[in-house]
Amino acid sequence: MLALGVVILLSYLIGSVPSSIWVGKVVKGVDIRNHGSGNAGATNTFRLLGWPSGVTVLLIDVFKGFVCAYWVSQIAYHIGSGPVALIPNWEINSFLAITCGLIAVVGHMFPLYAHFDGGKGMATAAGMLLGIEPISVGITFAVFLIILFSFNYVSLASLVAAFIYPLMLLLLRYGFKWDIDGSILIFGALVGLAIIVKHRGNINRLLNGDENKVSSFKPAVGWLNKEEKGSE
Repeated sequence: MLALGVVILLSYLIGSVPSSIWVGKVVKGVDIRNHGSGNAGATNTFRLLGWPSGVTVLLIDVFKGFVCAYWVSQIAYHIGSGPVALIPNWEINSFLAITCGLIAVVGHMFPLYAHFDGGKGMATAAGMLLGIEPISVGITFAVFLIILFSFNYVSLASLVAAFIYPLMLLLLRYGFKWDIDGSILIFGALVGLAIIVKHRGNINRLLNGDENKVSSFKPAVGWLNKEEKGSE
C-alpha cells in the first residue's frame, strides 16, 4: 500500500510540471494562459511562441506521461525490496502503469505548481499510452499527423486520434491476436472518451467554422504588444 501511494504521489508531482507556463515565462516573460486560446498546452505555445518552444513543451508533456507509466510504475516493485531498476523490462504491470499514467494526466490538467490550472492532457495522455502499448500509439500518431497536415486543425487531429485509438487496440488484439490486456482496452476507450469530452468547446468551434488553424510554425507576430496595448 505504501509503495502504491509513493508512485501515485510521484506521478502527480511529475505530471504537475507546467511546461508551457514555465517556457512562456522564460521565453517571453508571460503566463501563456493569459494569451491566445488561454490553454496551457503545446498547441497554444506553438501558435504564440513558435516551433522551438512548442516542440519543447510537447516533448516535456509526452515525456511526463511516458516516464510515469513506464518507469515510475515499476518503482513500486523495488520499494523495500531492493534498488530501483533504471532500465526496467517491457513486461509492465497494467494496473500500475495505467494508474501512474492517469495520475500524471490529472497532474497536467490540475498542476500543483500552477494553482491547479493546467492544460487538456492530450500530449501527456499520449505519452502515458506510449509507455503502455507503443505500437497502437505509433499508428494513431501517424493518423494524427495526416489529419493535422491535411486540415491544419490540431483539435480535429486530436479528436480523430482519440476516436481511433481504442479501435486500433481492438484491431491489434482481435484482428492480429496481439497479447493486449483487457484492462488496457477499457482504459483506452475511457481515455479516448475523456479527450473528446475535454475538447467539446473545440467541437463547437469546428461546427461553427471559427476554430483556429495552425497555419505556420512561426510565432504570432506582435501578439504580446497588441494584447498589452488593448489592456491599457
